[in-house]
Amino acid sequence: MKKMQFILILVLLFTSLTNYAQQGPLARNKFKITGKVIEKISKQPLEYATITFKNTSNPKEIAGGITNVKGEFDIAVLPGIYDITIEFISFKSTQIKQKSIQENTNLGSIGLEEDASQLNEVVVRAEKTTVDIKLDKKIYNVGSDLMVKGGTVSDVLDNIPSVSVDVEGNVSLRGNENVKILIDGKPSNAININDALRLIPADAIDKVEVITNPSARYDAEGGGGLLNIVLKKGKNLGLNGTFIASTGYPKNNGLSGTVNFKSKNFNLFTNQGFNYRSSPGNMINETEYLNSDNTTKGYVIEPRKNKRLGNGYNGNFGIELFLDKSTSWTNTINYRKNNGDDTDNIFQKYYDADYVYDYTRNRINVEDNKSENVEFTTNFTKNFKKEGHKLTIDGSFSTNDDNTNALVTDSANNSDIIKLDKTLNHQTQNRNLIQTDYVLPLGKGSQFEAGYRGDFTKLLTDYQVENDGIINYNFTNTLEYKENINSLYTQYGFKANKISVLLGLRWEDSKIEVNQLSTNDFNTKKYNNFFPSAFFTYELSDKSSASISYSRRIQRPRGRMLNPFSNLSSNINIFIGNPDLDPAFTDAIDFGFIKRWDKLTFNTSLYANKTTDVFQMARRESGDFVNGTPIIITSPINVATEYRTGFEFTLNYSPYKWWKLNGNFNFFQTKTQGDFVYTNFNDVEITQNFDNTATSWFTRVTSKITLPYKIDWQTNATYNAPQTNAQGKVLGNFSANLAFSKDVLKDKGTVAFNISDVFNSRKRIMETYLPGVLNSHAEMQWRERQFTLSFTYRFNKQKVEREKQPKKNMNEGGGDMEFQG
Repeated sequence: MKKMQFILILVLLFTSLTNYAQQGPLARNKFKITGKVIEKISKQPLEYATITFKNTSNPKEIAGGITNVKGEFDIAVLPGIYDITIEFISFKSTQIKQKSIQENTNLGSIGLEEDASQLNEVVVRAEKTTVDIKLDKKIYNVGSDLMVKGGTVSDVLDNIPSVSVDVEGNVSLRGNENVKILIDGKPSNAININDALRLIPADAIDKVEVITNPSARYDAEGGGGLLNIVLKKGKNLGLNGTFIASTGYPKNNGLSGTVNFKSKNFNLFTNQGFNYRSSPGNMINETEYLNSDNTTKGYVIEPRKNKRLGNGYNGNFGIELFLDKSTSWTNTINYRKNNGDDTDNIFQKYYDADYVYDYTRNRINVEDNKSENVEFTTNFTKNFKKEGHKLTIDGSFSTNDDNTNALVTDSANNSDIIKLDKTLNHQTQNRNLIQTDYVLPLGKGSQFEAGYRGDFTKLLTDYQVENDGIINYNFTNTLEYKENINSLYTQYGFKANKISVLLGLRWEDSKIEVNQLSTNDFNTKKYNNFFPSAFFTYELSDKSSASISYSRRIQRPRGRMLNPFSNLSSNINIFIGNPDLDPAFTDAIDFGFIKRWDKLTFNTSLYANKTTDVFQMARRESGDFVNGTPIIITSPINVATEYRTGFEFTLNYSPYKWWKLNGNFNFFQTKTQGDFVYTNFNDVEITQNFDNTATSWFTRVTSKITLPYKIDWQTNATYNAPQTNAQGKVLGNFSANLAFSKDVLKDKGTVAFNISDVFNSRKRIMETYLPGVLNSHAEMQWRERQFTLSFTYRFNKQKVEREKQPKKNMNEGGGDMEFQG
């Protein structure tokens, strides 16, 4: 064995000497040429631009490379005089003639102009990997995903690694539902964010940024991280656009389009989307009611059938004015409208303690809802002479009006009496947001940043319940919610050799008013907090980096969580909000590592969060009964401290040109500590212990294969493992999606077909056990299996795939600190 080791060492030594002899002494004297390629008008970096060095005295001596995601290049060349060519498809190439290279040289920023004549012939839409992984975030490029054709933003999010959307539309990141959702970098102005995400068509989205540990630049809201949904804005010269028509079963008809016209002085753009959808669903709740000694009192089997019909419009019009070479001003008007007609058919089958059938009640909840939202946004950007030195000013002003009226018909087969319950819920929200950010490069590799944000919201909820025409004041109230948040932040970043550092501090002053106007119960909370953040990155090589980051976050209760008056779709299982809820605070730390090979990218992180005053859902008896059956109340409370630790990794693998694989795995443990003490309807003090340790995991695998005749086939499969909580558990669930697409009309059109939830298995299955109260099993399917067929047509925007994409020879930003967070 020792002889073999000795021989191997000799072989390696001989090989190294041979290579040195062949290269000669000049190989050690190469100089580093750096610079940045940008679009001349917008100053945006150009990724994949090609830089070629041709030696004028020896034309066979050629060197070169391409730019990374920041438009930067770093190329080593031998001493000499070169003609340098900078090229990017659909842009006019530029040359630097007779450039003498005798030392390390920075060519500075090189601006390229779009070539209008070439653009009209063909625009290359290079198909990037579905998920572009960076050290501090993942960027999901919607355009290359077949699963979401004809779908909505919720469908998009549910196909992203690390992100899950449950059957009720709640979004979670790495298993944590405390997520802040931004649209174009700003908080959503919707009253119900889940409903808004189902209204925006997927085809209006350019990309989604997943930021698990945000810096101080971002709003401190969201202990689990941020999701930034970036809408499409045309960037190509001239008139061009995309139209998509879709249809499906159950009814899923939509028409959407993105059009822009760009000149040297302005850019006009619009996104338009219409849809008409039916989303049938179902639920069953099987409950065994218990006596105080845990013996059986009786049973109620409660199956439901949901039928939701909705038609909506979502659109925007915008203009970007190029005031001069360094200044732009963008104004956009967004309008969203939705009409819904929902029917919730509930059968309640009652049995005695021996499971002998007693009688059946039927509650039919017919709900009509209308929503209208108008928003005006403006952005002013000034780029100063120094690269990276800029000032931005943003404003967003919106109004939202939601009207929901429901009629509940309650009848039983053992009675001729029919009860009518009517609910009216009118919500109006006004939200104004002003933000400014200033970025100042201080020297090579360092940068200072500071900014202000003012976020002012007023939400008025007028809720009324009528029982057989008589107002029920126990469920009738007007709730006024006011939220005024002023924020200041500053951060400083620098890079020294292979180490990047970003340090930030955010201060937020909050004034929250929760006023129950009908009962004259006024509650004002004032608090201000500091939110520090720190990021450290070490570049192990040009293909791998490691990082550690820390941030402090907040979650403020809103909307349904605070409103103590809820709907009566079920008369024995009622959700009631808690107006006394306090915010929850999270300290988050994350260890990250990324490694790239030619065909494989591996990204992993180990994370730990501590959240105080975390929200917990507590179930208890109300003291009221319906025909002897106790009414169970579910309400959120601040009762516990939560410790969350986890491990995650993502793999992007392209074994062949025709096959791409993406896998994501997340394992986490949640430890909750706390007691809920309350006095029940018999004046007995009850203590519910919320101490609980839950371990769970989920995984998603996506495969994209190019079949013969250039047919693309995409499949993904997701499994969510079981998870326990203090009052029961959520069972495991598997689901899969399938899609095919084919380019037609000389690649100007694309036909796509997808199946959402192939096995019709996507359900939320829960078990709850409260000693002396109940033992229940519930299954909920928000939307049943769906088939969608779509057709995409592009004009002046032809799709052409690259035959051979240049191999990246740079870090792609993995080891560079992105000071913008």
